[in-house]
Amino acid sequence: MSDHGANPAVRLGEAPLVLAVRLALGAVEGVWIVGGAVRDAALGSEVADLDLAVAGDPGAAAKAIARELGEHAFELSAEFGTWRVTGASRGWQVDLTVLRGEHIEADLGERDFTIGAVAVPVVGAAEPIDPFGGLADLERRLLRAVSERSFEADPLRLLRAARLAAELGLEIDADTVALARAVADRAADPAGERQLAELRLLIGGPDPMRGLALLDELDLTAVVLPEFEGLRGVEQGPNHHLDVHDHTIAVLEHTLEIERDLGRFAGERAEEVAALLAEPLADEMTRGTALRFGALLHDIAKPATRSERDGFVGFRGHDVAGAETIAEICSRLRASRRLTQHLRGLALHHLRLGFMIPEAPLPPRRVHEYLRATEPVAVDVTLLTVADRLSARGAGPLARPEMVEAHLTLARETIAAALDWRRDGPPVPLLRGDQLARELGLEPGPELGKAMAELEAAQYAGEVTDRAAAVEHARNWLAWSKEEA
Repeated sequence: MSDHGANPAVRLGEAPLVLAVRLALGAVEGVWIVGGAVRDAALGSEVADLDLAVAGDPGAAAKAIARELGEHAFELSAEFGTWRVTGASRGWQVDLTVLRGEHIEADLGERDFTIGAVAVPVVGAAEPIDPFGGLADLERRLLRAVSERSFEADPLRLLRAARLAAELGLEIDADTVALARAVADRAADPAGERQLAELRLLIGGPDPMRGLALLDELDLTAVVLPEFEGLRGVEQGPNHHLDVHDHTIAVLEHTLEIERDLGRFAGERAEEVAALLAEPLADEMTRGTALRFGALLHDIAKPATRSERDGFVGFRGHDVAGAETIAEICSRLRASRRLTQHLRGLALHHLRLGFMIPEAPLPPRRVHEYLRATEPVAVDVTLLTVADRLSARGAGPLARPEMVEAHLTLARETIAAALDWRRDGPPVPLLRGDQLARELGLEPGPELGKAMAELEAAQYAGEVTDRAAAVEHARNWLAWSKEEA
């Protein structure tokens, strides 16, 4: 804890956003800073967002703050009396909620954990209000429920317990663990998007491995992610030394290793890969967080596709079936279409590069085929294949060190090609489809589309470089196609 840990009011008083709020509200009393901002101040972390409890009209206070800061205020929920002021360009927000109960102590008693049940008045006394010992729990690195009905009041707090403990490096109080387990079957009650928001913070947080372990400890995994729980005990073939569940955990661990050491896995293009993983994708996730989710879900259909014959274990079609299972999970969690398609793409294509190892070094046409098939997740899924290969350490041929090294080499080369494709796009066509149709006497339709696709591949491979050569290539290719048919 920071030097200000004993009194977070001191650190809050130094925060520019708090100073602006105080200036906006003047001498108005009955407004308290609560929740995460007080906790973060006590931990010595930067305070970027504020939650305010207001004894009165939160809308009036929100509008006053918005005027002072030159931003906009809007109502988030009329039912719960919640308003928000955002400074999107400056990376902060202020949420204001009407006081729950007759006084601030009653409001704090309705909150989830003691570390968030501490308040600091916006004006007046500079001492924090801490009726449940939250600051002492922070000192002890302990996460403790405010009351015995905390989880029943809002079952989302079950997921939040695992997420906060992992994010802040806290132990969960034994009584709180017991309270959570007693109502664990309600963890899937909250709306899917609320569950996804907590899972996003857990998987995308600083210690996702502990977060997942805490989901298990609190008996939540089978409730919120039953498909993932179903991976336990599903034995695999000789290339694997772990069952599907533990293999998946290993893939996530290796995904984190790749994040930490991109120079090893992406070579001289490491900075570009880091920038790509940091890009916002959807549902407040970066591509990096989505890749972690992809690691968790890439083998999700193995239980449904497992077969065993003559001692050989196989999972034929688990990539295609996995994409469909992911769509079902994302629908349940109300994920956006973009995130759903991204995660489906990771599962659908995670085997593709491994099958190409015997052909390395790949001819340009095969590179083109891979890039076309895997866009827009080519870089992401290539990283996933590396994590997947590193996690297979059985006695089978694919687990041999030379095969692993061959995969890593091909992955680095493919990542470079995918980054170039992402930057430059496919080759600019030497002639348009209507022009090719006139040259060859074709009608618009599938045949023309296939001819244009063939020309793109030939142009990427350097086989054609001008218009005349493109027309001749397409004519010969069409003739060959008809002979083959």
